[in-house]
Amino acid sequence: MFLDIAIADYMIFIWFGIFILAGVIEAMTMDLSSIWFSAGAFISMLISIFFKDLIWLQVIVFIAGSVILLLSLRPLFKKYMTRNEIRTNASSLIGKEAICIKSILDNQWGEVKIQGKIWTAISNENIYENEHVIVLAITGVKLQVKKKK
Repeated sequence: MFLDIAIADYMIFIWFGIFILAGVIEAMTMDLSSIWFSAGAFISMLISIFFKDLIWLQVIVFIAGSVILLLSLRPLFKKYMTRNEIRTNASSLIGKEAICIKSILDNQWGEVKIQGKIWTAISNENIYENEHVIVLAITGVKLQVKKKK
C-alpha cells in the first residue's frame, strides 16, 4: 500500500517525462509516430492530476489514446504532408518526356534532351534519334528511360 501511494504521487512526473521523451523522439525522426504517444501521455498526465490513485485508468487511457490517435490521425497527416511535398532538381524529371538525341541501343548508353539539358540515358529497348521517351528513374547522373507509347 505504501509503495502504491508513492508511485501514485509521482505519476504526474512519469507522464510528463514520457510526454517530453516522445516529443524529443518525434522531433528527431519527424515520422509522425511518437507524437501520438506524447499526446497520450499528456492526457494521462491530466488524469493523474484529478485521479492520482487510479494508475490503471491512466495506463489504459495512455495506451488506448495513443493507439487511437496513431491509427486515426497519422494517415491523415501523412497524406497532407506528402501532398504538399514539392519535388526539386533532378527528381522532378521522373515521369517527364524527353527526346532522344543519340540512339540508345539495348542496354547501351545514349543521350536524351530534357528541359534544355542533355543527359546520358539507358534503356532496355532500342530507342533511336528523335524518338520521344519517358524518364523512369535517375541512377547517379544517368536517366533510365522507355519509349513513349
